[in-house]
Amino acid sequence: MILSDKTIQEMLAAGTLKIDPMTREQVQPASVDIRLGNTFSIVEDSSSGIIALDSEIRYKTITSESYVLLPNQFVLATTMEYFVLPDDVTAFVEGRSSLGRLGLFIQNAGWVDPGFQGEITLELYNANRCAIELKAGRRVGQLVFARMDGAALHPYRGKYQGQQGATGSRIFLDHEVKV
Repeated sequence: MILSDKTIQEMLAAGTLKIDPMTREQVQPASVDIRLGNTFSIVEDSSSGIIALDSEIRYKTITSESYVLLPNQFVLATTMEYFVLPDDVTAFVEGRSSLGRLGLFIQNAGWVDPGFQGEITLELYNANRCAIELKAGRRVGQLVFARMDGAALHPYRGKYQGQQGATGSRIFLDHEVKV
């Protein structure tokens, strides 16, 4: 079940859901507005021109109040807010239609697991022919919360727990079983 503004406000007041920093105006009828943070990361070029998924990927990270996203450019960014989700609530990130209409794609793995704590890393892509200026503090999307039928047996405690800033991929930490 998607949580209403009333339930979100009750959870925030009770401390079962934590969002910091946050203003009351961010709470929408069925979501919470998320704002752009001030760190941006891009994958560093490699001599081979290939990203190997089993090796650590290097990123160039900058802290700035604004970032100009060039046409066809991809950058990692972060939310201004730090979230603490309870073990029985999950969430997903949705971009703002107003920004999508400008060609700014705000992707995320899409799903925020119950028990997650941290800033949310956003994947931003400019599909427009013009550069787009991004500014810290601007609303870029919303987080929609859903209550699960019970607390997760294994809430999130993974490799992105507690992340702050635009956090690059840690896929190289995955340990796949080889057949």
